[in-house]
Amino acid sequence: MGELSQLPNIGPVVEKQLNAAGIQTSEELCALGAREAWLRIQAFDPSACIHRLLALEGAVRGVPKAALPPDVRAELKAFYLAHRVCTR
Repeated sequence: MGELSQLPNIGPVVEKQLNAAGIQTSEELCALGAREAWLRIQAFDPSACIHRLLALEGAVRGVPKAALPPDVRAELKAFYLAHRVCTR
């Protein structure tokens, strides 16, 4: 496992997806932000879900996704609904 998997919420699978999306370091993830990182992942994995977006935001903030404030969760949910790719 690499540097990204040391962040909260980032396991080996998400780390590989981030790497495939061109994100190799925590600094790159923080500079891009969770939304852009999620969009890059969704470009090759249309099943990327709201939980992945929340996990990425938690990683950027250095907290477990369950610790994200309700207003942040609501903003991310609205973003997800506006940008998700329907797989049905």
